[in-house]
Amino acid sequence: MSENIEALSKQISHGGYVIGVTDGTYQNAFTAAWVMQVSFNPLLLAISINPEHYSYQLLQAGGVCTVNVLGQEQYAIADHFGHSDKDKMMGFQWQTDKTGAPILSESLAYFDCEVSHYSDAGDHKIAICKVISAARLKEGHPLLYGQTGDMDGSSDLYK
Repeated sequence: MSENIEALSKQISHGGYVIGVTDGTYQNAFTAAWVMQVSFNPLLLAISINPEHYSYQLLQAGGVCTVNVLGQEQYAIADHFGHSDKDKMMGFQWQTDKTGAPILSESLAYFDCEVSHYSDAGDHKIAICKVISAARLKEGHPLLYGQTGDMDGSSDLYK
C-alpha cells in the first residue's frame, strides 16, 4: 500500500523557508519545509523543528523567530541553511524587525513571530507562533519543497 512513500509525501505542497532564531544573544537559522498558517485571528504559523538541534535551544530560550520565504532561484540558500555548519549565518545580509529575530534580507518575504506554545509531533516539535509583523522584500515565486529533491536526506528516513 505504501509503494513509494517518499515520492508521495513530496506531493504534499509546502514551501522552502529559512527560520531565523535568537535567544537575545546568539542567533542561528535553519531550513524548514514544514511551515503552515493555522489561524487567521490571531495570525498563527506552525513551524516544525527537530528538538535535538541547536536552533531549538535558541527558539525555546528566546521565544521568537522569523519565517523567511525563499524564492525558486534560492535552492542554494535552502541547502546552505539545511546543514549544521559553524558560522553558517556569515556571508548573508540580515536585518531585524520588532522581535529582534534575524530576517534574511534576500528572502521574498518574512514573518516576524513570537512563540505562543509547543506541541509534540513524533521526532519533531511544533512551535505555534503568533505573527507580530510581516513584509514583502522582493518579487518572485516561492520555492516548493518538492523542487528540492533529496536535499534534506529524507529518503533515508522513510526506510
